[in-house]
Amino acid sequence: MKIESRISEAVLAAVKELYGQDVPELMIQLQKTKSEFEGNLTLVVFPFLKMSKKKPEDTAQELGEYLLAHCNVIAKFNVVKGFLNLVIAPAAWIALLNDINADEWFGEKPITDASPLVMVEYSSPNTNKPLHLGHVRNNLLGWSLAKIMEANGNKVVKTNIVNDRGIHICKSMLAWKKWGNGATPESTGKKGDHLIGDYYVAFDQHYRAECKALAEQFRAEGLSEDEAEKRAKDEAPLIKEAHEMLVKWEQGDKEVRALWKMMNDWVYEGFDETYKMMGVGFDKIYYESDTYLEGKAKVEEGLKKGLFFRKPDGSVWADLSDEGLDQKLLLRADGTSVYMTQDIGTADMRFKDYSIDQMIYVVGNEQNYHFQVLSILLDRLGFKWGKELVHFSYGMVELPNGKMKSREGTVWMLTN
Repeated sequence: MKIESRISEAVLAAVKELYGQDVPELMIQLQKTKSEFEGNLTLVVFPFLKMSKKKPEDTAQELGEYLLAHCNVIAKFNVVKGFLNLVIAPAAWIALLNDINADEWFGEKPITDASPLVMVEYSSPNTNKPLHLGHVRNNLLGWSLAKIMEANGNKVVKTNIVNDRGIHICKSMLAWKKWGNGATPESTGKKGDHLIGDYYVAFDQHYRAECKALAEQFRAEGLSEDEAEKRAKDEAPLIKEAHEMLVKWEQGDKEVRALWKMMNDWVYEGFDETYKMMGVGFDKIYYESDTYLEGKAKVEEGLKKGLFFRKPDGSVWADLSDEGLDQKLLLRADGTSVYMTQDIGTADMRFKDYSIDQMIYVVGNEQNYHFQVLSILLDRLGFKWGKELVHFSYGMVELPNGKMKSREGTVWMLTN
């Protein structure tokens, strides 16, 4: 019997013996004891005052003494006005755990050939910045969720998708090329992911300075504040160079690819140190540098089938208005892919590698909309588990002054 039920029975007996009244069980109000008081459960005494014809404190004292004498789940009590705070005896907790352990439905379920296959994705770092405090939460949640799914009789594949390409990666690469002076993890004594993160911050600092100067120029030319800032962000030389580098990367430029591989290798070494320190790991790691091509192919396939549409500038979009949403960009006008395209490609590769029955993404709640859209797109493209994908969403870790931002250097990084 549950602890609350045993206390309720004892309270009913106490009211009968002390005040000569039979009362319905609904009159018994048990609630969690407030943190500032000693106790586990609190009995609200006010409903019994008409029967006791005594002050709340006196009624609570009488009931407490009865329970202590007649209910062995109570170790001690204290009275705060009309509230009786009850401390549960350690033996009662142990008995409850023993009851749970004896339950045939409790404990690990066996995994058989017929067990569902669940894939759990977590970590998902970018190679332009270090693993930080937020990644600790994500990795530990993902690892724990995988273990829970296994204990419930599921075959589990723990997977990671490394965001190793895209405009953000090119920002770090460009900054190192401009201001790195050949720095390496060995020459600086820094973990690889920390070193590359420094250049992501450096890019943002120089880019902000360029935007500020350009915005002032555009305002002087008569543009409004918002128009000047938007145009400055689009036309700053650094961001244009970064986009040019991304196009070269996707075209297979040898120099850009060599720089990309060298810097990513530094980051992977840093990541591996951190994963080892946390005690987490993966059964399969995917890389967006591989999956984005799969994504582009699936988008082109969807375009031919009429699932998506192309705008006059050449960009490809999905119209989600029938789902109560907006239009979603899948391929830019220059042919480069976006996160959504990469996630479609990753899903396609995973479906080819494994007969997945359920896909769980462990990602913060700022991506709720992203996964809502991804689910719709995967379902349209014919993935049997697309509509049922699970986004294990959780609140983001923030500092007292707000959200951590890697590009501004406001993160708590992980070191050994």
